[in-house]
Amino acid sequence: MPDPRSAMLALSFPVAAIAAAAAAAAAAAADWPKWRGPAGDGSWECPGLPLAIDSPERAWRHQIGGGYSGVTVAGGKAYTMDRPAGEDAERVLCFDTETGELLWTHRYDASYDGLDYGSGPRASVTVHAGRAYTLGAAGHAHCLDAASGEVIWSKDGEGELGAKRPTWGFAASPTTWKDLVIYQLGTPDGGYVAFDARSGTERWRGSGDPAGYATPVLVRHRGRDLMLAWTPEHVRGMSPHSGEVLWSIPYKIKNGVSIATPIYQDDTVLVCGYWHGSKAIRLGDRPGDAELLWEDETDIRGLMAQPLYRDGLVYLLDRAKGLICFELASGKRLWDDGDGHRLTPAGRNPQATMVWARDGERDDRALALNSNGELLSLTLGRDGMTIHSRAQITGKTWAHPAYSDGHIFARSDKEIVCWRLR
Repeated sequence: MPDPRSAMLALSFPVAAIAAAAAAAAAAAADWPKWRGPAGDGSWECPGLPLAIDSPERAWRHQIGGGYSGVTVAGGKAYTMDRPAGEDAERVLCFDTETGELLWTHRYDASYDGLDYGSGPRASVTVHAGRAYTLGAAGHAHCLDAASGEVIWSKDGEGELGAKRPTWGFAASPTTWKDLVIYQLGTPDGGYVAFDARSGTERWRGSGDPAGYATPVLVRHRGRDLMLAWTPEHVRGMSPHSGEVLWSIPYKIKNGVSIATPIYQDDTVLVCGYWHGSKAIRLGDRPGDAELLWEDETDIRGLMAQPLYRDGLVYLLDRAKGLICFELASGKRLWDDGDGHRLTPAGRNPQATMVWARDGERDDRALALNSNGELLSLTLGRDGMTIHSRAQITGKTWAHPAYSDGHIFARSDKEIVCWRLR
């Protein structure tokens, strides 16, 4: 007769394994490991977060150098990049998320000769499978051990691959997909270059367009994998398997400012440009099916700020009218905040980063970090915008923050800060 204690012990092993797996999954879900968050769509699951965040509490701060590189969070560590004052160099920085302790730094030489807005790197660090992938403003790509900062492999985009730096430096964040990491480098025979994520071996080059600034988007359309690429000359659908261009819509934009990451919803791709406005592209059943649905060159013009989508509506920081709301299907504008510019100050280059903050009770609440370093909690809908709170958390900034476990991690040209929001 079996020993009941042995049977109970045997049963406890799968229960413990399941519990450990659930805990690991919960920890991963709390991370912000790449540009625009876990899903890359600017959404944060934050149960219990109050609608009005009137009194956030600063957990820690740490001095850093300049840059526009956003913050990412994974496995209890916060990552960003900077340029030390007075040095021709860039750094990758890793901090403990609880204490703010600087855990490691990777520094390398990087010349900014001729680079406008040269305060520091632009791209966010992408953390995947224990590795941190980076791209500097001068085209240096690194794969680092995320725990120690040890270099696993690296590429000099300009020196080794023939990459051509765009006017304001390389800015698109590294994009991981299956066993690949994809960089927008503007090499002569391929605007995008894919490497084996583990070894750094080049796997493909695709699209002959020059480098822009928009991070590509990986989606599933009609059961197929698709990479959406917005370059200074086209909006393209590409195969992430091979780099093949499947469809292409011309969009040659002044000064090459293809910046905001494309949106994909309801079989529609949306890009929002500065000089020549926005374009919506309808995708069809076959891989090459794509046609212009609508375009607006005067009344829907974005810049750096990433649009948000919900229930058929898009919310975009327009270069002239402040925050606007329009229908994705038609481009019909419903409202704008141009009279007061309440979200962020008006100016030549208005900027604010917005994410959906879903607290389990409502999904129309967003958080925005504006260019003055103010964190706003607001609700957005067909009838307008309501601001519920506004709090100063850092200095002037264009960098995207990270949200994780009830905290915001933000940076300016002088500091990285962590604030408790609940």
